[in-house]
Amino acid sequence: MIINTGQRTDIPAFYAEWFANRLKEGYVCVRNPYDQNQVSRYRLDPSVVDVIGFCTKNPAPMFPYMDLLKGFGQFWYVTITSYGRDIEPYVPNKYKLLEDFQKLSTKVGIDAVGWRYDPIFISDRYTEEYHLHAFEQIASALDGYTRIVVISFIDLYPKVRRNFPEAREVTKEERLRLGKAMIEIAKAHGMTVRPCAEGDELEAYGADCSGCMKISDYEKAIGKRLKAPKKSYARAACACYLSCDIGAYDTCRHLCKYCYANASPERVLANSRMHDPASPFLIGNYRDGDRIHDVPQESWADGQTILL
Repeated sequence: MIINTGQRTDIPAFYAEWFANRLKEGYVCVRNPYDQNQVSRYRLDPSVVDVIGFCTKNPAPMFPYMDLLKGFGQFWYVTITSYGRDIEPYVPNKYKLLEDFQKLSTKVGIDAVGWRYDPIFISDRYTEEYHLHAFEQIASALDGYTRIVVISFIDLYPKVRRNFPEAREVTKEERLRLGKAMIEIAKAHGMTVRPCAEGDELEAYGADCSGCMKISDYEKAIGKRLKAPKKSYARAACACYLSCDIGAYDTCRHLCKYCYANASPERVLANSRMHDPASPFLIGNYRDGDRIHDVPQESWADGQTILL
């Protein structure tokens, strides 16, 4: 099976010690975001967990704990954009992130790490020309360290509108111009562009519009076939295989203005104060009335090796 860590928060960046403790103890508890007393408990055991998926803006805090991951397959996405502190106030220095991406790729392998440049929005400061110049610089630095770059354009979810009221949608004409140019830049640096939940409008220019975190990506990362059960998808536009996320909303302290997972900085700070690195839960601990469900788990690996 697959454990995901990054759809609700950034565990490597802010909760690496907690996750290391979960790996040592061999299990993790996750509250249902829509029913706080419903708790899923997962074993963190390589005999039943084939791959752990990470999405992060800062992988470095996990580096001291990489030995704990040796028994598990891994697939990482690292987001590196061109935005400044006005948009990403607590994301580390981008030059340091490029070095850490290179280090991570060396540790886990080129097929186990991808780059995300998203979400893309247009403003007076962050123009199309600005994005293309930055995209070229980052792609050049990551040449030879990944084969994948994911792009997407900003979605104005209610939380995004509340925290980033000046943001506007990117027009189709802007999407096509930027997408076509980014595809050409990426190709020159050995990468394929994968639009995230953007339909197939960039397919004609050479983009891979089949999804950005598919079973085939996990398989390539671990070099094994996975007999994954069929699942329903949360969004019709998303073809990614995302399930069993152990994160929690309103806990990412990057506080990016475009974030869809944080309701407000105040809520993030309040939750952060309830974090205990020794707890089975990312935030808080067991509560009266909790209904614990031990999730049935099994390996999906069929033993067939993939020839890369």
